Amino acid sequence: MRAEVFPVPQRLVDVGKEEEQEETPPPCKTLPALCSIPRSLVISPSLGGTPVTPHLTESLRRILFGGTFHVFNYEWRKSFFQFREPNSELSFALETDRGGARAIQMVVQARIIKYLLFSRQSSSEGRTLHSLCEVGQREQEKALAAALSDSLWLAGEELSATVTLVTEDYCITPHLDYKLDNFTERLQLFTFNKKEDVRKFIHDHIQCFKEEGSHGVILFLYSLICSRTVDRLREDLDSSTSHLLYISLGNFVCRQALMNLLLTGRASPHVFNGTLYFGEDSRPLERPLQGVLTRSNVGYLHWSREQMERGRLPQVGSMLKTPRFPVWVCCINSSFSVLFSLNRSLLSDWKMEHLFHLYFYNGQPAQRTAARVTVDTHSHHWEVSPRDSEGDPEKRFPSLEMTIRTKWDGAAISWNGTAPFY
Repeated sequence: MRAEVFPVPQRLVDVGKEEEQEETPPPCKTLPALCSIPRSLVISPSLGGTPVTPHLTESLRRILFGGTFHVFNYEWRKSFFQFREPNSELSFALETDRGGARAIQMVVQARIIKYLLFSRQSSSEGRTLHSLCEVGQREQEKALAAALSDSLWLAGEELSATVTLVTEDYCITPHLDYKLDNFTERLQLFTFNKKEDVRKFIHDHIQCFKEEGSHGVILFLYSLICSRTVDRLREDLDSSTSHLLYISLGNFVCRQALMNLLLTGRASPHVFNGTLYFGEDSRPLERPLQGVLTRSNVGYLHWSREQMERGRLPQVGSMLKTPRFPVWVCCINSSFSVLFSLNRSLLSDWKMEHLFHLYFYNGQPAQRTAARVTVDTHSHHWEVSPRDSEGDPEKRFPSLEMTIRTKWDGAAISWNGTAPFY
């Protein structure tokens, strides 16, 4: 059901003069670099919904950045969900960005693949990669709406979900401790208590997530937080994590808590199973560390050569390594990609794990087709002898292979003629 509708406050403020206010200022008057949303992607207040409040805008900033004065940079604002060309080798695939938004795009990519392979009505046991290439624009939009609504519904504990869109009017009054971005202050919230209503609403407004200038990734992120609620997010976190993004090399990057929120609906900060009550010295922790409590629909694998060399590689638990569907988001040397199988029985029938194929998509423009690797868990051991240990370790043990072996230990992996990458 749609949330109760409140009247939208009159448009406010010239942000260049904190002490003075003008009625109906030009939206781009003081923040031209931030005001880039085309009018075709801005909804009318008459559509209904609930306007954002000052308390919510500040809460969104704090749970994301740890304070109210940070705003999303250009790399985030330009990010949206754009598919490759319809009916092509990669018509199922999203184009992804190099910045921090890429992690979110790749989780949505994994859910799109899950939908196209295992959820849509045309799916069957005879799935082939070719069926993923026969995706037209209408099917792309359906898949994106299904993927976005899946994450929002999980975040709302499968009871409700909230979608945020941008309206024409400013809904809050700015103050000295809050930095305007001319975007968050114009949010309109739409809450539903049926998953199908969420999916249909997103599909009806899919252009707000998939067109250039829409700030589509940020809109989805705001929707995710509002679906979970800030209060529940604070309960999800522990002493190791207080907010969802951090700065790395000048860009905001997703913490593991945000990745887990996208994957499982709960912002647990760690990848191990369950809750950790004791520290390394066997003393009780003042506040337990929160891991993953439920098996996810889409999985997660992690590999970092640097962390491995330092002995700090996190051990991903079975809740994430063995999802309900054979689709994994991979974090490989801090870069995100997707690995998937066409065979749903791979995770439920141990005989299927003797010899099987996996497909890999890294979101890079240079990739023209999904790479296929063959995994053999009953062949000779993959390790080389000491006399073969010289040379570049990345060439001897490509990081994608090492990532796969975190799930299938000791497997032999063939790239089927493709030059190994990752």
